[in-house]
Amino acid sequence: MTDHDFRPSTAIVTGSDSGIGRATAVALAEAGLDVGITWHSDEDGAEETAKLVRQRDRRAVVTRLDTTDAPACGDVIDRLADELGGCDVFVNNAGVNGGPAFFDTDWDTWRTTVAADLDGPFVCIQRVARRMVAAGRGGRIIAVTSVHEHQPRVGSAAYDAAKHGLGGLIKTLALELGEYGITCNSVAPGEISTPMNDATDEDPHDVHRPGIPLGRPGDAREVAAVIAFLASAHASYVTGASWTVDGGMLQMGPQAGSHLTSDDWRRV
Repeated sequence: MTDHDFRPSTAIVTGSDSGIGRATAVALAEAGLDVGITWHSDEDGAEETAKLVRQRDRRAVVTRLDTTDAPACGDVIDRLADELGGCDVFVNNAGVNGGPAFFDTDWDTWRTTVAADLDGPFVCIQRVARRMVAAGRGGRIIAVTSVHEHQPRVGSAAYDAAKHGLGGLIKTLALELGEYGITCNSVAPGEISTPMNDATDEDPHDVHRPGIPLGRPGDAREVAAVIAFLASAHASYVTGASWTVDGGMLQMGPQAGSHLTSDDWRRV
């Protein structure tokens, strides 16, 4: 098999009941893939995603996944892949957000956050990678991390640690899985209008963010478009990378882009 022979037909997108996960499932369906959809607490949301996938004339399979329940969460992925008939593309999107400040983070909160955002993803990715190697058709592994994979945020000790760890895992997998034609990349969103950020019905183009160079939050579909590219044959020579989708926010550095309340920084 050559890189250009990669023609994915099946994908699993975890945490695809809303937001970036839903947008990704729809984008992959539009690219011609059948999609496995997982949910943790919003089954109705997952069924709505499945409806959108089926409207694109693709098959959708829905199941519940709890990434804090490791290693059992890997069994869920195995069953989902069996029902789909394989898994050419795996998008690890499920996880939890934020957390209290370092001194306020108790052990249970630490463990829950790291389990959801790193331990469970490790198990799920490992199960899928073994399947991809056995199938011998190559594959795509994509982890949705965060800009906080690259830049920490005060008050998010556990979250930052887990996202840094997930980004590091993906880079290591790029080294180890490349010989099998499997690419591994991260996508690191900035502020995106999603339920996780309390912006379910918000049009990001109507929100002004002075400290982000593009001047607004992102749309989940803008993140999904990057993921869909990485999942395709066109991204055959891209691996071990972390793609920030943040409107330029990380480039603000010490100016703390997402927290500025004025556009004065734009003028020297």
